[in-house]
Amino acid sequence: MINIETAREIALSLPDTEEYNHFGRPAFKIKGKRTFATLWPTEHRMMVKLSLIDQSVFNSFDSSMFYPVPNKWGLQGATFVELSKVRLDMLQDAITTAWQTAFAKNK
Repeated sequence: MINIETAREIALSLPDTEEYNHFGRPAFKIKGKRTFATLWPTEHRMMVKLSLIDQSVFNSFDSSMFYPVPNKWGLQGATFVELSKVRLDMLQDAITTAWQTAFAKNK
């Protein structure tokens, strides 16, 4: 099981990342522009913004671990990660993929 602090450390380890308060939740953005992840501490999960293709790949691995946010954001790649189920290497991959997607949009 991954704790909230470990998820935070992974996100903050990526270049040009800063943490901010997003509607009462810790969130992470690149160079003050694009949010790529948000922690949901009470629910013990994290939201990562992926491309629809990447969302599909992670979801196909285990849909109880990676699944679209159930609203219009999910249709745009917002993906929940259940921290109580995900392996560390998979979480690192999901956060890094979200960061790379956001970074490419920042250019």
